Amino acid sequence: MISIIIPAHNEFNNLQRLFNVACFLEHERLLEIIIAISPGNSDAIENLECNKKVQLLYCKNKGRAAQMNEASQIAKGKIFAFLHADVVPPSGFIDDILTSLENENDAGFFSYKFDKDKWYLRVNALFTAKDGLFTGGGDQCLFIKKEVFNQLGKFDEHQVLMEDFEFFRRMKKENVPYTIVKNDLIVSARKYESNSYLRVNLSNLLLVVLFKFGYPSYKLKTLHNKLIRTPYNV
Repeated sequence: MISIIIPAHNEFNNLQRLFNVACFLEHERLLEIIIAISPGNSDAIENLECNKKVQLLYCKNKGRAAQMNEASQIAKGKIFAFLHADVVPPSGFIDDILTSLENENDAGFFSYKFDKDKWYLRVNALFTAKDGLFTGGGDQCLFIKKEVFNQLGKFDEHQVLMEDFEFFRRMKKENVPYTIVKNDLIVSARKYESNSYLRVNLSNLLLVVLFKFGYPSYKLKTLHNKLIRTPYNV
């Protein structure tokens, strides 16, 4: 059975959109969806119109890593899928996860495309179907066996930015077998709409390179907030 965990900070509109179009909610192998809500959340998230499988968890600590970890402690499924609130899974989402983990993988990610059809966004999306420098980002929806997630020590709550890449680095170090499912998630292009395409790409490249060289996460967070205009950081 699968538990989907979604960290949220003022994501009411995106979550409502997700539950309005989600085609996987009735899947018999989907046990639950846990919305891990930040302590600073200020929207009317309790008014979400959603499936009975959805539960709201008001977290003690703010930050994606902390919120996802807290949700994982109460999640009952044997498989976890960590989904961002502004990402819409494709048809076959649950079956893709199950098939991947039945084929000698312990974890995996999805390729994705953006919700705006621009040629430069299509170029970016092409790289998500291949294993490379940017593999492991949160928009790719990490799915992983619960026991493997716990064995790896969960997300590092001191990693205030790029907790997904840090976790993926540990996955690779421990030789956890994984796959990339080539069935596109739909990812919001809101970051590109608030910033130029060049600004976002150069910022992403800089942050990833600095992360690879061990730059402290709190400094990465400060740099990110200076480079990228965004009102929705967790």
